Amino acid sequence: QVQLVESGGGLVQAGGSLRLSCAASGATFGSNAMGWFRQAPGKEREFQAAISWSGGRTKYADSVKGRFTISTDNAKNTVYLQMNSLKFEDTGVYYCAAGRFRDYPPGFAADYWGQGTQVTVSS
Repeated sequence: QVQLVESGGGLVQAGGSLRLSCAASGATFGSNAMGWFRQAPGKEREFQAAISWSGGRTKYADSVKGRFTISTDNAKNTVYLQMNSLKFEDTGVYYCAAGRFRDYPPGFAADYWGQGTQVTVSS
């Protein structure tokens, strides 16, 4: 019922920028926030950033603070992740998720997932 479609991934040199988009459709019910996760080959998915649809609350992983910015365009039902000063370590498949903020780590729980978009940062 819920569909999340990511776009904007690609190949970029270290120090460069990318903007990821996630278009949401369908009823999300209790999922009042959106998040981004990164999964490198052979590793678990790691929380990157989250934002409430109301725009009043955001959360970032320490590793991306000051470099990534999450935002929403409610009229387009779209969430963005602006990624600046990219590092090789940022490489991975980025997944969009609909979910909720939580008090336990990582601070956001995903209910629905997108298909992912590949981000590759060359060193």
